Amino acid sequence: MAEIRTVTSRAAAILAALCTLAGAVAVATAVVATRRLWFGGYVSEAGVSAQPHASTYRLGMLGLAAGLVLLGVAVARISRAAAVLLAAGGVLGTVSGSVSCTAGCPLPPFDRTSVADLVHGGASALAVAACTLAMLAVGRAATDRGTRSLSLAAFALVAPLVALEGLGMLTVGRGYVTGLIERATLVASSAWIIAVALRQARPQAWPQARP
Repeated sequence: MAEIRTVTSRAAAILAALCTLAGAVAVATAVVATRRLWFGGYVSEAGVSAQPHASTYRLGMLGLAAGLVLLGVAVARISRAAAVLLAAGGVLGTVSGSVSCTAGCPLPPFDRTSVADLVHGGASALAVAACTLAMLAVGRAATDRGTRSLSLAAFALVAPLVALEGLGMLTVGRGYVTGLIERATLVASSAWIIAVALRQARPQAWPQARP
């Protein structure tokens, strides 16, 4: 039974890295293809129905969501809290990728919003928050020094970015500042998922973490 769990977790780790990489590339492709989103504006604007690469963006978001869930399976032996947080982040990411915001992805307090805008924005924010807390949970529970250091460093980087993004949305709204912070947060989070997944996929990583 333990051997089956090991194989399952390693397979989930490999798939998590692949899904996250593919998802990140798809989202980046959609954003870059939308010229006005190179630096400013929310990444989610690439998924607005009117955009020519909206389907690419949505597929990318679903790939990232799948990566979160799969990583949750891979790190369940390290931290059940992290597994739950990552699974929740994956579900929220699926909602974010499935519900498109309207043009400009308006959010309070500066813009009038629709129900879809609030659902999309709320799901996106909560997914990022869940992933960030999962970094801390893995960092505190892992006995593998590399995984622990990597996760704590990622949390130390991403947590302030998430706080700054929230503050920016409330004070300056949509623009270059919030856009750049959002992109930095997504890049750092994706890199952490891939790095931790690859570490968990290594044969020498088993068994060495807390049950």
